[in-house]
Amino acid sequence: MVPPPLGLLLALQGGLLLLGASGMLLLGLPFGQASPRELLYALGLILALAALEEAFRHLFPASFREAESLHRVLGEALRRAGVGPATLLLLALLSGVAEEVFFRGLLQSLLTAWLGPSGLFLQALVFALLHPAPRRAFAYPLYTGLAGLLFGLTYLLTGSLLPGILAHFLHNARGFYEISRS
Repeated sequence: MVPPPLGLLLALQGGLLLLGASGMLLLGLPFGQASPRELLYALGLILALAALEEAFRHLFPASFREAESLHRVLGEALRRAGVGPATLLLLALLSGVAEEVFFRGLLQSLLTAWLGPSGLFLQALVFALLHPAPRRAFAYPLYTGLAGLLFGLTYLLTGSLLPGILAHFLHNARGFYEISRS
């Protein structure tokens, strides 16, 4: 039996992946191809996410500490449920793939086709709204919204989900590693 917190996370990410990939395939939207260019964009995106996180750590220290506390609570719930490092790594991969396929591949593609460049911002807003936090951690949704802009801009520039998937996976894997150790 899958532990409840893990089951919820897997169901959410699995649903996003199924919906996003199905929509992209039906609409003929590009997933992208692996090339050295995409790896360079992924590296740039990883560095930009790290810089954004560090900026938020300094600009909003109390909010950042509150978000870290919430992540520790999640980590504790997952540990109590018996979730180990290999499963957390799989969850980081699934969330990176699912969120990029759904938010950038499907949602952003539809929104930019309908609204033009404004679709990039609307996609990032929806991404932030689906990463809620209590009022004390108000900066977390702002951080995820800006991260969504970075992921979305990378998809617009490359036409490939691969840089975002790689950066998202590595970012989430680091986060899951940190919460599993605290």
